[in-house]
Amino acid sequence: MSDAPIDRLNAIMARLRDPETGCPWDKEQTFATIAPYTIEEAYEVADAIERGDLTDLKDELGDLLFQVVFHSRMAEELGAFDFDAVAQAVCDKMIRRHPHVFAEQSYDSLEAQTAGWEAIKASERAAKSKGGVLDDVPPGLPALLRAVKLTKRAGRVGFDWPDPAAVLEKLQEEVVELTVEIEAGDQEKAREELGDLLFVCANLARKLNLDPEDALRAANAKFARRFRYIEAALAAQGRGPEDASLEEMEAIWVEAKTAEKG
Repeated sequence: MSDAPIDRLNAIMARLRDPETGCPWDKEQTFATIAPYTIEEAYEVADAIERGDLTDLKDELGDLLFQVVFHSRMAEELGAFDFDAVAQAVCDKMIRRHPHVFAEQSYDSLEAQTAGWEAIKASERAAKSKGGVLDDVPPGLPALLRAVKLTKRAGRVGFDWPDPAAVLEKLQEEVVELTVEIEAGDQEKAREELGDLLFVCANLARKLNLDPEDALRAANAKFARRFRYIEAALAAQGRGPEDASLEEMEAIWVEAKTAEKG
């Protein structure tokens, strides 16, 4: 076994998948069964970054790398590709997409560089017989992220709102349409209108140059923080949330909000 850490990791993965002596769990896995773990590890990387915990980030990046090694090993077993081919492909892609770094091309501005990047990606899509503007936006992306990518792509060919104000106007329109369906008691149409509302919210984030997933994560953290404040305040009284009225909890929530802003 090579002393290089990546070679050692590949060797460990091969042993885990060995048909005779490998781990029973690892041997049974497929691309489909491992995919959810890959997504989970990517989110754990994002969480470590959000918390500013570089020790955890090192560990989580290792876990994410292991997912790449796992998928590569399964592909190698099928005779499709191996880890080296994965690394080679991304090396080639980065060099191809950065001609201003690795070749003689130069760009006059960041906008020109972005346009060049998109032109290269468009040619790659065409080479893969994916010529449609939206063809290679993965369906498996988180819904908010996919909404951003879909409309960003459409925006590049002129199908876009002119500014955030126009998106806000559309957002208000969607709220009215959702309200109508809620009042009518039509669950399926309410679901559709709620989807439209969330889609427009994702677009508003894009027009504001904000990440909607990041914004929602921050809102989740804020909600959890303030609700824990409610729990702590009630615990100090020998009670729990189930023992308090909504009005009491609302009052403590406002107290938590004021304390944060103060």
